Amino acid sequence: KAAQAQLIHAEKMASLGELTAGIAHEIQNPLNFVNNFSEVSTELVDEMKTEMASGNLELATEISEDLKQNLEKINHHGKRAGDIVKGMLLHSRTSSGQKELTDINVLCDEYLRLSYHGLRAKDKSFNAKFETDFDTSLSKINVVPQDIGRVVLNLITNAFYAVNVKTQDLASPQYTPTVNVSTKLMSPAGGGKGVVLISVKDNGNGIPDSIKEKIFQPFFTTKPTGQGTGLGLSLSYDIVKAHGGEVIVASKSGEGTEFLIHLPLI
Repeated sequence: KAAQAQLIHAEKMASLGELTAGIAHEIQNPLNFVNNFSEVSTELVDEMKTEMASGNLELATEISEDLKQNLEKINHHGKRAGDIVKGMLLHSRTSSGQKELTDINVLCDEYLRLSYHGLRAKDKSFNAKFETDFDTSLSKINVVPQDIGRVVLNLITNAFYAVNVKTQDLASPQYTPTVNVSTKLMSPAGGGKGVVLISVKDNGNGIPDSIKEKIFQPFFTTKPTGQGTGLGLSLSYDIVKAHGGEVIVASKSGEGTEFLIHLPLI
């Protein structure tokens, strides 16, 4: 059990390492806004003082409105940076196993961007198109957010890895590496709770039939030595099973792969 816990921790740290560059990029954006709006606001305060000293109260009032809008933007982007940090602390922490109401669309969108920017930072030549199709009728669902976040991150990172390998293999301008992440609320025909479907699809090389049965086995990896622990999909499978769901893989060799996560609404 101790060895198992150590391996799981190592895999979590590996996934966090992959995200580090993406986190830096994502935090930089709101911080740039905060800095820019702060500088502009300082200038506005000086302008307002000048207008008030001249007795031009109407213009001073207009400037104060601009100032208020800037402060609202600073607050918005400051919270955005805070949310990113909070999400990453959640990702690195040992899972409490406590389920909580989670917005799956936000979770998928966040990890998609973090994964993409993380890979871009590690490899400047990496480029891929990513698309989302989130079901807006999907309300928050009861899951362990750290764990489902890890599953989504693993599948997205694998998808980007797959399209990158195909890009290098083909070296063709006709090929557009694409990863699509979507969610859908599936209502059962005879009533009942329903199922949330999370899809991570890529147009990479696909998974050969000969190894399709092995991909969820611990330590099985198709990546070169040192680039994967072979635990990502195995842990993802266990996490989804623990939520009462299942992971289904559909893949055509040479055409791409789609991983489908089914999570029951409890």
